[in-house]
Amino acid sequence: MKPSFEQELQFYVRLGGVFYLAIIMLGLFGELIVRGSMLVPTDATATAQNITAAPGLWGLGIVGDLTMQLLDIPVIVLFYLLFKRVNAGLNLMATFFNLIQTAMLVANKLLLVVPLVLLAGTATASVFSAEQLAAWSALAIELHAYGFGIGLIFFALACLLRGYLIIKSGFFPAIIGGMLALAGLCYLINSLALLLAADLASHLFPWIMLPVLAGELTLSLWMMIKGIHSSKWQHS
Repeated sequence: MKPSFEQELQFYVRLGGVFYLAIIMLGLFGELIVRGSMLVPTDATATAQNITAAPGLWGLGIVGDLTMQLLDIPVIVLFYLLFKRVNAGLNLMATFFNLIQTAMLVANKLLLVVPLVLLAGTATASVFSAEQLAAWSALAIELHAYGFGIGLIFFALACLLRGYLIIKSGFFPAIIGGMLALAGLCYLINSLALLLAADLASHLFPWIMLPVLAGELTLSLWMMIKGIHSSKWQHS
C-alpha cells in the first residue's frame, strides 16, 4: 500500500519548509547579489556596462528567479492541501491569488532578458547607438520592477488569507499566522506605494520588507524544524 499524504504529512510539511526557505534565499540572491550589485540608479550607461561585463551573472539571476517560481508550485499545492478543511473558500482564493502571482512573475522575467539581447551585440541591436541600447535596457529593468510589484499585490492577498487560516486552524503557532498576515500587509503597502506614490515607496523600501522577511523566514523554519501540529490537522 502506497503511503498517503496523511501518513507522510510531516515529511511533506518539512519538505515544503525547505522549498520555502530556498525561495527566500533565491529571492535575496536575485535582488541583492545580482541586481543589487549590477544596477546603478540614474546611470543607465553604467548599468549596461555592468551587464555587458558579466552577462553570466545576470543570466544566473534570471535562472534563480525562475527556480524560485518553480518551487512556488509544490508549496502552493501543500498549503492548499493543508488548509482546505479549515475554510475551503478562503483557501481556494489564496491558492488562486498565489498562482496568479507566480504566473505573472514568470512572464515578467522576459523583461530581464531584454538587456541581455540588446547588449549582446546582435545584428538587430546594431542599428541603435550605445546610449540608446543602455536606455532601452534600463527601461526594461524598470518595467520589471513595476511588474514585480504588481505580481506581489496578489501574493500579499494570499499571505493575508493564509495568515488568517493559520490562526484559525492552530496548525502552526498563531503568532506565525499574525506575522504572515503582517508580511502580506507590508507587501500590499509597498506595491501600492510603488504604483501610486513612487517617492513614498523609495522611503519605505527596504525597511518595509523587514517584517516580510521575518514572517516568511519564521514560517519556513518552523515548517522545516517543528513541522505541523498533526493532531489538530487530523481533527480539522
